[in-house]
Amino acid sequence: MKKVLIITNLNPHLIRASARVPGLAKYLSQFGWEAVVLTVPFPQKLAPEFRTIETPYTGDIFWFWRKISKSLGFKQQESILNQAKEKIGFTSQKSLIDRIFNLYLTIFAYPDGYKHWKKTAIKIASNILEKEKFKAIISSSSPVTAHIIASQLKKKSNIPWIADLRDLWTQNHNYSYPWWRKIFERKFEIKILSSADVLITTSQPMAEQLKELHKGKDVYTITNGFDPERVNGSLAKLTNKFTVTYTGQIYAGKQNPLKILDAIKDLISDGVVEKNEVEIRFYGPQYYWLEKEIEKRGLSAIVKQYGMVQKEISLKRQWESQILLLLNWEDEKEKGIYTGKIFEYLVAQRPILVTGGFGGDVSENLLKETKAGVSCSEIEEIKNSLKRFYLEYKQNGRVTYCGNWEEIKKYSHLEMARKFAEILNSLI
Repeated sequence: MKKVLIITNLNPHLIRASARVPGLAKYLSQFGWEAVVLTVPFPQKLAPEFRTIETPYTGDIFWFWRKISKSLGFKQQESILNQAKEKIGFTSQKSLIDRIFNLYLTIFAYPDGYKHWKKTAIKIASNILEKEKFKAIISSSSPVTAHIIASQLKKKSNIPWIADLRDLWTQNHNYSYPWWRKIFERKFEIKILSSADVLITTSQPMAEQLKELHKGKDVYTITNGFDPERVNGSLAKLTNKFTVTYTGQIYAGKQNPLKILDAIKDLISDGVVEKNEVEIRFYGPQYYWLEKEIEKRGLSAIVKQYGMVQKEISLKRQWESQILLLLNWEDEKEKGIYTGKIFEYLVAQRPILVTGGFGGDVSENLLKETKAGVSCSEIEEIKNSLKRFYLEYKQNGRVTYCGNWEEIKKYSHLEMARKFAEILNSLI
């Protein structure tokens, strides 16, 4: 079996951790490739489905913040920034403390917070490549330091290298640094990725952006997906209430949870929805600004933030929910943003309600293709969909799921691994 070295960060406690690489490493073996994953240390041990090599390093740029937050009694597995804002009393989505933290990252986290991982990772990976016969390298970001490591290994070993950008680098829809940093970081990106044999990203619009920046590069689209072994096949018992559930982070200024709050408030005021029969649940980082918006609308009794929960609990809450909520990206220029959450929602086999955005994007197209839910840009559309779902719930005690499994299974990790394997085979 041919070996491929995958360089990424598998730490499951990080917000940007992704199921993409674990899924890829798990299923590549079915297509003749053994994956070995080089990663930073992580506290939660993975199931022995593939081989991992943890590479400790010194120079963590966040050690000072972690030390201070621990002494102040902050919860270490929740957002330190959000907890600090709550203690100080900042209610805005983008406050002074956000700007201070972003300035710190602009200066000290270049190109990202894992820059000190590079030296140790290159040393350990070089030894592995000398001792074992690897046919290819895949680097998957974030962190982008994974690509920097891979570019150095490519020069040393001269074996094919695939750069997988789950999110784009300087073209990232969530790029938060000043324009002056972006100018020289973009030049750095072009230099680093120039030696990659192939670039891969997760949607066609993002692939077009990569092609424009990296002239002449072969760029492929391979979407994220889901583990076919973790499907709500037995169909879990649904909640008695009309529950709308959101799991994950909310990107302030980029996603807007207030649209569904306004929609449900109007439906209650109009007498369409009975207040004691509905609950909107948020699982993930708790946001002080969101709590204030909930209180402002008089919805504290039905809209709840439950905080961070373990993965298994998060899945259970999805599977039992009447409706799953996905917040679309509020940027008319960004039509290619899939969140990993939408693929996780697909295997819950519950109707998905996407709110926000401007229509015609990849999430809306995915829902049309799979018939797994609806996408609503404006509040009136959201109200109409919620009303339809709620009336069905009132009549039948549940909302019917109409997803097309034959279309949905095209987005499994097994299919994702097959596409990666085809590209790997073409390079050797």
